[in-house]
Amino acid sequence: MAEKSHGTKGTGAHTEADGGHGGFPPFESSTFASQLVSLVIAFVALYVIVSRIALPRVESVIDARQNAIEGDLAAAQKFKDESDAALKAYETELASARTRAQAIGNETREKLNAAAEAERKSLEDQLTAKLAAAEKQIATTRQTAMSNVRGIAADAAGAIVQRLTGVLPDSKAVGSAVDASLKG
Repeated sequence: MAEKSHGTKGTGAHTEADGGHGGFPPFESSTFASQLVSLVIAFVALYVIVSRIALPRVESVIDARQNAIEGDLAAAQKFKDESDAALKAYETELASARTRAQAIGNETREKLNAAAEAERKSLEDQLTAKLAAAEKQIATTRQTAMSNVRGIAADAAGAIVQRLTGVLPDSKAVGSAVDASLKG
């Protein structure tokens, strides 16, 4: 394809294919009316296809997606409500368990304190009884020892008097003298 330049002064260049048909068809004024009709027919056909086929499908997809989102939100709210209820039940049970544990602890403490007090009282009673028995035994031993001392003192006094005087004194007189000296 060879190109020719048409121009009188050589300043403007115009290109045209060999066997030329003229200019670009959409810009030719002789075909403008038929192109406008074709454009309107194509636009109407495209509008009908889009409005009857494509838009309902897109709308159904959007509705399905919106319904899925709403369903998911409702399910999430349901699960949130259930977890809130479970948390509240857990906290209630935990508070109840703490109260029961504290009551059991207090009851056990009171029982142990009562048992310790009873044991202390029992030990005090046993100790008091043992002290009383020991004091009684001490008194008995002391009385026995004192009666032995009286006898020993009377024997010693009688032996001393006999040695000094050579005469055996009367045991009643010696016993009276020893009793008088022990009391006084």
